[in-house]
Amino acid sequence: MKFIKFLVALFLGSSIFYSCGTQENELGGSNAPKEGKGGRYIGGVFRCNETEFFRNLFPHSIVDAVSHRIASQIYEGLLKFDQSDLSLKNCLAEEYTIDSSGTVYTFKIKKGVYFHDDPCFPNGNGRELKAQDFKYSFTRLCTKGVNNQGFDVFKNILLGANEYYNATEGDKKPDFEVEGIKIIDDYTLQLTLTKPTSVFLYSLARPNTYVFPKEAYEKYGLEIRVKAVGTGPFYLSSVDEDISVILKRNKNYYGKDAYGNKLPLLDALSIQFIKDKKTELFEFKKGNLDMMYRLPTEYIIEILEEAGTDLSGEYSEYNLQSHPEMATQFLSFLNTGKLFNDINLRKAFSYAIDREKILDFVLNGEGFAPGYHGITPPTFDNYDIDQIKGFTLNVDSARYYLAKAGYPNGNGFPKLVLDLNAGGERNTNVAIEVQKQLDNNLNIEIELNIVPWAQHNENIMSGKSEFFRIGWVADLPRPENFLWLFYGKQVPKSLEDKSYPNFARYISDEFDELYEAALNANSIEEANEYFMQAEKVMIKDAPVIILWYDEGYRMLQSYVRNFPDNPMEFRDFSEVFFEYPKEAKETGA
Repeated sequence: MKFIKFLVALFLGSSIFYSCGTQENELGGSNAPKEGKGGRYIGGVFRCNETEFFRNLFPHSIVDAVSHRIASQIYEGLLKFDQSDLSLKNCLAEEYTIDSSGTVYTFKIKKGVYFHDDPCFPNGNGRELKAQDFKYSFTRLCTKGVNNQGFDVFKNILLGANEYYNATEGDKKPDFEVEGIKIIDDYTLQLTLTKPTSVFLYSLARPNTYVFPKEAYEKYGLEIRVKAVGTGPFYLSSVDEDISVILKRNKNYYGKDAYGNKLPLLDALSIQFIKDKKTELFEFKKGNLDMMYRLPTEYIIEILEEAGTDLSGEYSEYNLQSHPEMATQFLSFLNTGKLFNDINLRKAFSYAIDREKILDFVLNGEGFAPGYHGITPPTFDNYDIDQIKGFTLNVDSARYYLAKAGYPNGNGFPKLVLDLNAGGERNTNVAIEVQKQLDNNLNIEIELNIVPWAQHNENIMSGKSEFFRIGWVADLPRPENFLWLFYGKQVPKSLEDKSYPNFARYISDEFDELYEAALNANSIEEANEYFMQAEKVMIKDAPVIILWYDEGYRMLQSYVRNFPDNPMEFRDFSEVFFEYPKEAKETGA
């Protein structure tokens, strides 16, 4: 049955847009994009793929890149990132001011913005967004519950957030409100912080601070995972679990481009979930996908020219985008577990891995650099990761620390499982190489446990994995986003309680003190200095094994326009459009 669903999804996603007719396609859009103002075209369905199914589209529960990439087309926040350079710009905020103390932020909300039409509203008609909706969404973000993984965005920052969160323990409803959230009028929101921080505005562009209506949360409860209702350029039309997600144009969207065209320009987005990268490449070459993100490792040499900056042979008809990413791939230990609470064992594993071999031979160079430094990738200005000395292959040191941990030559080492998600086979291939290296260099045998991403994510948050693969893609362009993963004061005391984002459950008072000093810094430069010191402390403790820093490759069909790449792989489809050769539009294809 799943195979039949997969074929149907591919058929629905493979409409050809070269036709000059005005026939409606299966997704409700025109098969022939029509010319708009400024040389842009309106219409068409953008078809792309993800190798892992999304976990949760509800803003407060977004913890993975796939969910973020989908939800950011549906939901919006006060601010957003510019897709071309990741600078901050207004979104649902018309404008904002910051008082002289640096703690009071006043936002003017755009008028005429409406939530998507949805059965949660009377007669199914979306109502206008008001400042009250931000108060409701942000108050829920300060409420403890299984549907909230994002409280750290406001923790210790928004005035009264901690007190309110603690008062909601056990599903209690406090008899007071969050002190730092105030409604001035229908279109004015005021947020007050406990102290100035250089991070706050960036946080208001993160998925956890997207706005949603009270009506949707109360109607759908936990089902809001797949019942997304926002103000974004696209609305969630259908979810076929593990097969496809269809987003359609929000016809009531308020946005216009610089030429006066009503946004979005596309009719719909069709997101498939083909797990095998070779199959994905085949579908892209057939014209059934408009973009391919990440190339199959076994085809990289064939696809790319020797320098890796252009496409070769039959692939030269496509457009290539590549960029060092704000993304780091690593293996993590459960630092509070019975085995890896020993720093000597963590160091033994860290010295036993040949990162360069993984990058050059397993990944065929599809990465920016081996992970010889810290957790932060080399993509941030004024943050020189060369100052951080990480781990490189040193078998003698690896065996020394293994013996110091009580397992000379691997003798007596207990059964160990490396948990991971396949990631289109890339993660599996890397794990197999790690398995070989630990066997050869430490005489330690490990088993691989490969599960879907949603299950893997649940396991690592719940402390069920002793040794696991993970990667982190920034959701804000700051080193803080990577150091956040190791802040110890957010680790629960019990292994039974979920730990996010500190999956490693790493705890260091020295690290926490430096991390907090960075958050309280008066400038980005001062913050980065404290972050650098904190990262040096963390990497010496070896809570994780940094494998490599990513580089993203995207292949686009030649007719895709206005879709710039960026180091965060942040995608904004609102102004993406298709432009076909005139002869193709006139004759059909």
